[in-house]
Amino acid sequence: MEALECIKTRRSVRRFTEQPVTREEIEQIVAAAAYAPRWKNTQIARYIVLNDEQKAHLTDECMMDFAFNQKSARSAPMLIVVTMLTGRSGFERDGSFSTEKGTHWQSFDAGIAVQTFCLAAHALGLGTVVMGIFDDHKTAALLDIPEGQEVAAVLAIGHPAEEPMCPKRKSVDDLVSFR
Repeated sequence: MEALECIKTRRSVRRFTEQPVTREEIEQIVAAAAYAPRWKNTQIARYIVLNDEQKAHLTDECMMDFAFNQKSARSAPMLIVVTMLTGRSGFERDGSFSTEKGTHWQSFDAGIAVQTFCLAAHALGLGTVVMGIFDDHKTAALLDIPEGQEVAAVLAIGHPAEEPMCPKRKSVDDLVSFR
């Protein structure tokens, strides 16, 4: 799949078939996501793969009773919890901030990694949806996230049971200004 086609056709998929996602597919996607650009090559994104019991616990206990995400998570054969190493993106070696953006860069870098993950999954014929409504602290406790990492996002991944329509996009004229 060509890069522009992949970008233009990737959608948030919320309904999945029962076909499992293989370990090899996840490894291939993570290997591609490792090429995502990031602050001073800090490579802060980490991926935790959840199947079955832990997936059910996270869905029931950590999604803040947000039924829309719970339904998507239950439909997916697998969830990916993306964590980010803290204190690296946007920081100098002495621990000071490099810019006025402070810790903003770690979320920015994690977001780039997540989008790269989703595009790689789409290129392999898999669907994903990024879910941001979850309890950070409960998720971290449930998964025993090590100190120095924070939960960035939860992704549902699987073989799409639907091909969602493309929402209306703003025109280029609305999005860009040349000065």
